[in-house]
Amino acid sequence: MKFIDEAKIYVKAGDGGRGCVSFRREKFVPRGGPDGGDGGRGGDVFIRASAGRRTLLDLKYRQHHVAKHGGHGEGSKRTGRGSDDVVIVVPVGTVIRDAETGELLADLAADGAVVVIAKGGMGGRGNARFATAVRQAPRFAQPGIPGEEKWLALELKLLADVGIIGLPNVGKSTFISRVSSARPKIADYPFTTLVPHLGVVPYGNQQSFVIADIPGLIEGAHEGLGMGVQFLRHVERTSVLLHIIDISQESSRGAWRDYEMINRELGLFSPEMLKKPQVVAVGKLDIPATREMMKKNIDIFAQKGIDLHGFSAATGEGVQEALRELIARIDPNLPPVREGNGTALPEERRS
Repeated sequence: MKFIDEAKIYVKAGDGGRGCVSFRREKFVPRGGPDGGDGGRGGDVFIRASAGRRTLLDLKYRQHHVAKHGGHGEGSKRTGRGSDDVVIVVPVGTVIRDAETGELLADLAADGAVVVIAKGGMGGRGNARFATAVRQAPRFAQPGIPGEEKWLALELKLLADVGIIGLPNVGKSTFISRVSSARPKIADYPFTTLVPHLGVVPYGNQQSFVIADIPGLIEGAHEGLGMGVQFLRHVERTSVLLHIIDISQESSRGAWRDYEMINRELGLFSPEMLKKPQVVAVGKLDIPATREMMKKNIDIFAQKGIDLHGFSAATGEGVQEALRELIARIDPNLPPVREGNGTALPEERRS
């Protein structure tokens, strides 16, 4: 299924039905009086979040969602029939904004969260409602009130405990495929990952956390270069960031420069991003050049007060240690995870 994280839709609630102008005309009732009924209520438009949805694909190709109008009032003081509501189902984590003003209307961050996004119009009152001792035969009724209508901009922000960030082709997809059942595309060229991928990592006593593989970021991502702004939003909801750095290439600018550049892009997109705890790790430790460079970079990061970890997603070396660091930040109340203490981590996957 194609991953779509943005959509623009039009919603229109139902109009209220017209009130009725009617008079009793019955044999042997010379002064029947007004008996026009009220119009029915127009249908509301709801938007509901569901964990069963993963994408906004359905809304990308079905933009218009219109509720029916209420039934018109009838004689004998019969009220018009109320219209059914329209429910639009979206993935959990969908942010709803007014497409014209940009106003935030709702943030559906929980499964089952519901918002009335457009209210249906009330039905008009029939002429029976306007009869008084002075005005005994009113010949007018109210029209129904129009339902609300608007264009909405929907934006999906994935909900994950851990977000993997880094430059393109640093090994993010390989790592998530190693520790979870997610199977993103893996290749030896930049921007292999074109959409975010979610994986579930089990640990402890039937516990787990969700990890998101975010497409690679480049310098200028906050301005839209590469695939930046399109996917930086998915990092906003994560609790912890796993920052993977690749120093295996001779063309590498250095681990610290890459680290600073990615964090600069995060801060320019949203200063709140820099407040998230990060686990910084060098990938591809199975490459001899990486292992040599790793020794030099550990001291550089230590001087800045940052622990630098190393792992190889290909061989599994250091992967468990990286997971322990992540779990310690996700769940600070969990006892320290060490070999043999009964807190199970994902089994190493065979290549």
